[in-house]
Amino acid sequence: MRRLMLSVLLSACTSFAAAAPYAPPPRLEDGWAVADADRTGWKLPTLAAMEDAIADGAAPDTTSVLVARDGKLVYERYFNDGGRDVLNNTRSATKTITALLVGAAVDRGLIAGPQARVYGFFPDRTWRNDDPRKRDFTVEDLLTMSSQWECDDDNAFSAGNEERMYLSADWTQFVLDLPMKGYAPWMRRPADSPYGRAFAYCTANSFLLGAIVERVSGKSLAAFAREALEAPLGIRESVWGVSSEGVGMGGGGTTYRSRDLAKFGQLLLDEGRWQNRQVVSRDWIRAMTTVHAQARDDAEYGYQLWRFHFDVRGTRRDAWAMSGNGGNYVFVVPSERLVVVVTRTRFNQRDMHRQSQQLLSDYILKALP
Repeated sequence: MRRLMLSVLLSACTSFAAAAPYAPPPRLEDGWAVADADRTGWKLPTLAAMEDAIADGAAPDTTSVLVARDGKLVYERYFNDGGRDVLNNTRSATKTITALLVGAAVDRGLIAGPQARVYGFFPDRTWRNDDPRKRDFTVEDLLTMSSQWECDDDNAFSAGNEERMYLSADWTQFVLDLPMKGYAPWMRRPADSPYGRAFAYCTANSFLLGAIVERVSGKSLAAFAREALEAPLGIRESVWGVSSEGVGMGGGGTTYRSRDLAKFGQLLLDEGRWQNRQVVSRDWIRAMTTVHAQARDDAEYGYQLWRFHFDVRGTRRDAWAMSGNGGNYVFVVPSERLVVVVTRTRFNQRDMHRQSQQLLSDYILKALP
C-alpha cells in the first residue's frame, strides 16, 4: 500500500512538474538574431505555464513553439518528437509560401499581375465543362479562394474536393475540367458577399497556382522556391511534394524546420525584407496582407493567408496566419511586431486549430512585455 501511495504521489508530482528553466535561443549560423526574453520584459511564468499546459495535453502532439519579436528570436522550445533539425510537415501552411512564389514571379515579370487570366497559362490544354466565365478567372481569384469552380474541401460531395483530386492521374487537368459553381437559395453569390467574393476553401486553387509558377518560370516549384525564397532566407533544406503528373504541390505538405518557418513570418511582417534584402516586393506583401474575402464569421482571408482576431490587454489585435492541418501555424501580429510558430502533428483531429490558437491567445500574447 505504501509503495502504491508513493507511486501515485510521484506520478502527480511528475504531471505538475515545473517547466524547464528558460534559456534564450542560441545564436546559430542561420541568420536569426536572438534576444533574452527575461531581459526584455517577457512574463516568463506565463510561458512556463504554456509548457505545463502542453505537457498536460492542452495541445496534444505539439512539436515546437517559437517566438520572435522585433526581428529577434526570444523563445524556442521543442516537445515530443520535435527538434531543431526536424523537417515539419506544414500541410496547408504551404499555400502561403506558394502565394509568395507567385509574388516572386510577378516581381520578375513572369506573371503580369494578380489580374492575369488563369486559363491563358494553359494554351496547350483543352478542358471539359467549358464556360465563358472560365476565361475570366484571374490569378487573384485563386489566391483569395474565390474562384467560381465547384470546389470546396469542406464539402465531401463537392466535385473539386481535394481528396478527389489526389486520386486523379492528372491533377492539372482535374482542376481545369472542374464545373462552374451553382448557388442554392441560402448561399451567398459573389455580388452579395463581403468584398464581392464568395469564399470556398479549395486546395485545387493553390495547386494550380503552383502549376502556373512552374510554367512561367520553366522550373520545378521546388527549384523556383530555392532560388526565389529559400536561398535568400538562408533556408538550406526543404522537401516539396509533387502531383501524379509530376507538378509541384503548391497546396500543402512541404516540410521545413521551425526556425525556417519563422523566417516566412518575419518576411511578411517586414514587408518582404530579410536582413536588409528585399526578397519579395513590398507591394506584393501588402496585397497578401489585405483582406480580400470573408472566410468565416470570425476570420477573413488575404492571399492564401487567414486573418484572425485576438485580445491583447483589452485591445483587439489582428493576426495573419499561415495555417495547416494538424494545428500547424505561423502567426504574424503586426501591431506587436510578433511572429509565432506552432508546429503540431495532430492531423485530422477535432479542435486542433482551436488548441493552437489558444496557445497564442492564452499564453504568448499574455506573456508580452
